[in-house]
Amino acid sequence: MSNPDTPDQERADRDPPDQERPAQAPPEQEQVREAVERSRSGAPAVGAVVRDRFSADEVFQRIVAAADEEVTSGSRELFFSGIAAGFAITITVLLYASLYASTDGHPILSALLYPLGFIYIIIGGYQLYTENTLPPVALSLERIASIPALLRHWTIVLAGNFTGSAIGAATLAWGGVFSPEAADAAMYLGTHGMETAWLDLFFKATFAGLIVAGVVWVEYSARETIARIVIVYMAFLAIPIGNLFHVVTSFTEMAYVVFLGEVALFAGLSQFVLPVLLGNTIGGILLVTVVNYFQTSERRLESARFEGNERQLSMREWLFGGYVGRSYVPLIDTAGVSEIEESGTYRVLVPISNPRTESRIVDLACTLANDHENAVVHAVHIVQIPNRRSMRYGSGRNERIISESEKQMEGLRDTISSYDIDYETSTVVSHRSFEDVFDTAERERADLVVLGWGDNQPWGAGPAESRVSKLTSNLPSDFLILKDRDLDTSRILLPTAGGPDSDLSAEVARALEQADGSDVSLLHIVDSAEERAEGRTFLANWATEHDLEDAELTIDDSGDVEGAICREAADHSLVIIGATEAGLLSRLVSDSLHMDVVNEVDSSVLLAERPDERNVIRRLFGR
Repeated sequence: MSNPDTPDQERADRDPPDQERPAQAPPEQEQVREAVERSRSGAPAVGAVVRDRFSADEVFQRIVAAADEEVTSGSRELFFSGIAAGFAITITVLLYASLYASTDGHPILSALLYPLGFIYIIIGGYQLYTENTLPPVALSLERIASIPALLRHWTIVLAGNFTGSAIGAATLAWGGVFSPEAADAAMYLGTHGMETAWLDLFFKATFAGLIVAGVVWVEYSARETIARIVIVYMAFLAIPIGNLFHVVTSFTEMAYVVFLGEVALFAGLSQFVLPVLLGNTIGGILLVTVVNYFQTSERRLESARFEGNERQLSMREWLFGGYVGRSYVPLIDTAGVSEIEESGTYRVLVPISNPRTESRIVDLACTLANDHENAVVHAVHIVQIPNRRSMRYGSGRNERIISESEKQMEGLRDTISSYDIDYETSTVVSHRSFEDVFDTAERERADLVVLGWGDNQPWGAGPAESRVSKLTSNLPSDFLILKDRDLDTSRILLPTAGGPDSDLSAEVARALEQADGSDVSLLHIVDSAEERAEGRTFLANWATEHDLEDAELTIDDSGDVEGAICREAADHSLVIIGATEAGLLSRLVSDSLHMDVVNEVDSSVLLAERPDERNVIRRLFGR
C-alpha cells in the first residue's frame, strides 16, 4: 500500500479528478472567496484557527443589548439596585480600612481586598454609577436614547448608590464594626481626599473613570465568570494602588467622617465628592467616545437592533426626549412612513398585545373610525421583551419576531378590511410597553387611542414605567380604555356631569348608536330630590347639544355617583365613563383608581379621557 502522507498524495486524495473538477474560478473570484474566508484582522476564519473572542463590533452589540434593558428599567428597580451597589461598596471600605491598619498602610497589601465589593456589584448585576458611563452613553451616541433619558438614568442610579453607601457608612460609624486601629485608618481615608487639591482629585478620578469604563468593555468581551472576576479584581486593584478615587467609595469614606462629626457635609461634598464625580464621569465617557465607540464599524448595530442605526431619534428628540416626542427607540419598530395623506385624516391607534384575542377592540376602533369621512386605523402589535433576553439579539431572531407577528396580525387585517377603511399594521418590540403606546401615538399624530385594559395586557398587568405620571398627565390624543367583558354595544349607559371628557363619551355613544343601533341611556346624579327638575333640564339640554335626543334620560338623587352607576349598569351591556378633573388613566395605571363600576360590574366599561391644553414645552416646539 502506498504511503498517503506525502503532500502530493494528500492533494490527490482530496481533489477530484480533472474531469470531475468544476471549472477554475477567475482570479478575481478566488480573491473574493479568500477575503470572505478571512476575518478583518487577517487571521483565517475557517480551518485550524477558531476565533475565541468577540470583535469590537460584537462587544459593542452586547453592551447595547444590556443597555437597552437598563435604560428602560423602572425608577424603583434602578434605585433599589443602586442601593444594593452602594451598600456593597461599604464592604470595600471596611476591608480597605482594616487591611490599611493591619499592614501599617502598605500600598499593595492594604489594597488586596479592595475589589471585593466591586466583584459583588458587577457579577451580581447591581447598578453602579461609574459602570453606567458606558452602556447608556452608547445608546445616546447612537441616538437610540435621549439625553434626558441618560440623565434620568444617571440621577436615579447615583441617588441609589449614595443612599446605600450612606446606610453602610452609618453602620460603620455607629455600629462598632471597626477595631480602634481600623477606625483610625478609616478616619484618615475619609479626610485624605479633602486634603488633596481639587484639580488633582479631578484628574485622579478621570483615570479611575477610564479604568471602570474599560472594565465594563472588557467584561462584556469575556465569556466566562472566572474571567470576569479576574478582570474586575485586577482593574479595581489599580485604583487604590494608583492612589486614584472612585466616587461611590469616596462618598462612603466621606459619609463615615461626617457621621462622626469630623467634617461638614457640604464641605465633604463640594471639596471631595464633586471633583471625583466629575472626573469619573468624564473619564468614562472619554473611553466610550474616543476609544471604544470609534473603533467599531458604522454597522455596529446591525445585528443588535432591527435596521441598525437607520432608526434614530431626531435631533430635537435626542436633546429634549419625551418633552418633544420620544425618548427611546424600540428594539423593533416596523412602522414606516405613512403612505396615507396626513391632512384631514382622522387617525385611530389600536395597541394590541395579543392579536389572536383582541379582535373586539379592533372592531370598536373601526366602528368609531367609520364615523369620520377620511379615517385610518393603525393596529400596532406591541411585544414586550422579558428581562435578561436581550443578550440573545440577532438579525435572525429579529426577523423571526417580525414574521410571527405578521402571521398573528393577519386576522386583524381581515377584520379591519371588512370595514372598507384605510388601515396600517406594524410591530413594536421593546422592554417597555405602556410608554411605547404613548410614543407611537405622538409619532403617528393619533387623534384617538383605543386601548384594552386587563391582566392579559402587559400595560395592565403590573406597575407601569417610570414616565407614567408625566405621560398620563399630558395625553397626546383622546384615549378610550376598554375593560372588556364580552363587549356588547346594544345597551349603553352614559353617566355625565358635563365637561370635555363627557363630550368624548357622547361622540362614542352617538357613533355606536348610528353604526350598531345601540340603545343609549343618559344618567345624571344630583344630591337631593329638590334638584331633580334642574338635573333633568340639564340632561335634556346636554342630550340635544350632543345629538342624543333619542336617549333615555335618568336622574338619580342619591348623591352617590358610583352607587348610582353600579345600579344602572346592571341593566346595560356597556358603560361609558368620562374622566373627572383628577383623570382616569393616570389613576388606572398606578392602581389607585378604586371605582366599583370599573372593577365589579358585569358589563364592559369604556373609560374616556381627553388631553388637556398643550403645555408650554409642546407649544414652544410646535407639537
